[in-house]
Amino acid sequence: RGSFLKRGSSGQVDFVSPIPCPYNYGSIHDYIGGEGDYLDAVVLGPRLAAGTRVTVAAYGAVGLSERFMYDDKLICSTEPVSDSDRRGVIRFFHVYAFCKGLLNVLRGQRGRSRCEGWGDAGEAIARAVPIGDACPGPRIGF
Repeated sequence: RGSFLKRGSSGQVDFVSPIPCPYNYGSIHDYIGGEGDYLDAVVLGPRLAAGTRVTVAAYGAVGLSERFMYDDKLICSTEPVSDSDRRGVIRFFHVYAFCKGLLNVLRGQRGRSRCEGWGDAGEAIARAVPIGDACPGPRIGF
């Protein structure tokens, strides 16, 4: 929360945002999401120190399409997500998708970037691949 940098699973900078992220943005290392990296998780609430691990409930998910892939971002909190919080998260990811789309154009990567809206957390987890012997971890770089 408050950072301009989004890092990939190996710690490399994936994205420098023109605006600071208003949420704690991390990942769940038990699952691989649609982009081949750890399943993204957004934790609402006060800023957490980088590297902090928390146990919270997932109340929904936001879908993001880019580079011909679909990726879920679990939306988590210690308390139920309000309608106002949900609208704020969706607004943020619309801006995020627009900025990622511009970055992909600059990187010469094809495919449209867009926020697909709010979805069910259980369905997002079901789309993810559990990490195990058959899936040792993230497979693509950014």
